[in-house]
Amino acid sequence: MPQITGYHAHVYFNAETQETARRVCEEAARLFPVQMGHMHSRNVGPHPRWSCQLSFAADAFDKVVPWLMLNRQGLTVFTHPETGQHLPDHRDRAIWMGEMLDLDLSIFDRLGA
Repeated sequence: MPQITGYHAHVYFNAETQETARRVCEEAARLFPVQMGHMHSRNVGPHPRWSCQLSFAADAFDKVVPWLMLNRQGLTVFTHPETGQHLPDHRDRAIWMGEMLDLDLSIFDRLGA
């Protein structure tokens, strides 16, 4: 069984919701041991919308994820574990808050994941 070393929560947004997403991500990084990534105003990796990645350790899951559930401001949040098995982490082990979207999983074929 793979070990979960951490999590990524991807907060999705568009031009109209970008500032809301920035506030949600900045607040998560202020309240918890979360590393806030770039606010990508384009699709990155397998993600079908603009996004900001929040990275956190496995032992922060029980604080960060419930907070996101209650404070996502209507934004879609895609959360997955980090086990080193990228395809199953994104395809089989993820949690969606809000709208479930189709990821471009073909990127993992190119990466050999």
